[in-house]
Amino acid sequence: IHQSGCMGCIGMGQAPASGRNSLRTMPRNFPGRSGTEEDAVWLCSPETAAAAALTGRITDPRTLESSHDLVYPRPTLPQRYAQIQDMLIPPLPEAEAREVELVKGPNISSLPDFAPVADRLTLPVLLVMGDDVSTDEILPAGSQVLPFRSNIPRIADFAFTRIDKDYPDRARAAEGGHVVVAGKNYGQGSSREHAVIAPRHLGLQAVIAVSFARIHWQNLANFGIVPLEFADPGDLAAVQAGDEVVLEGVHEALQAGTSLTARIGGREVALAHRLSSRQVDMVLAGGRIPLTAQAM
Repeated sequence: IHQSGCMGCIGMGQAPASGRNSLRTMPRNFPGRSGTEEDAVWLCSPETAAAAALTGRITDPRTLESSHDLVYPRPTLPQRYAQIQDMLIPPLPEAEAREVELVKGPNISSLPDFAPVADRLTLPVLLVMGDDVSTDEILPAGSQVLPFRSNIPRIADFAFTRIDKDYPDRARAAEGGHVVVAGKNYGQGSSREHAVIAPRHLGLQAVIAVSFARIHWQNLANFGIVPLEFADPGDLAAVQAGDEVVLEGVHEALQAGTSLTARIGGREVALAHRLSSRQVDMVLAGGRIPLTAQAM
């Protein structure tokens, strides 16, 4: 039994046998997510999971009273949570706190600074991808990657390597930044923000897609990457890796409305965005953190 969270995910505890059913009370249940390539993971309620553990088969928990003489538990919940103040360390006064030296392990680095979006972007397309690109493909997880989750420059070495193992080197070589292009539902799956931060560190400045998974789309804005959609999804077919994307008057276009025009490979392509005014401010500032810092 694990707490709700990442346990049971990508092999972090109790990876099921190949070809055997496994009942889980939390995501993800798409193929291979459990850490076993040929898994069969099914989502269910905690009651159903407990009943199945007792019977060895998928069982309606409401039948256990008659079949196993088990009464459904009805615990009495406390009226308020316990407060144990002496287990909390109060914060230092601000002046004293500013003098504290943070000691970091060798696998930890500070979050890199991210520059604001330029008003004119001239960027190469480094990747052209299809539909349903998941955050696992953008930034894989697993035993090799997870130790570096607090070290963005190091974890960036794994960005997009399931799609193109040379992407990190090519991204670093494109010193002025770059764009990636995709089909429908870009960024589906786990809502890991590292799948945005790592490519951002490598110079990703915009993603042009037919559509985005909602949480990843929000994370792109949070870290100053411009999420743009093809006004005509058919325009995706004409884009090739190596094409140059030119966007002019980016600031005014994002602030004034929801549409803008780019030149991609010498062709004019109509694009759209769904950013709120708050999200536009975040993108133009370089992300939520720089925007917050401006107000301090």
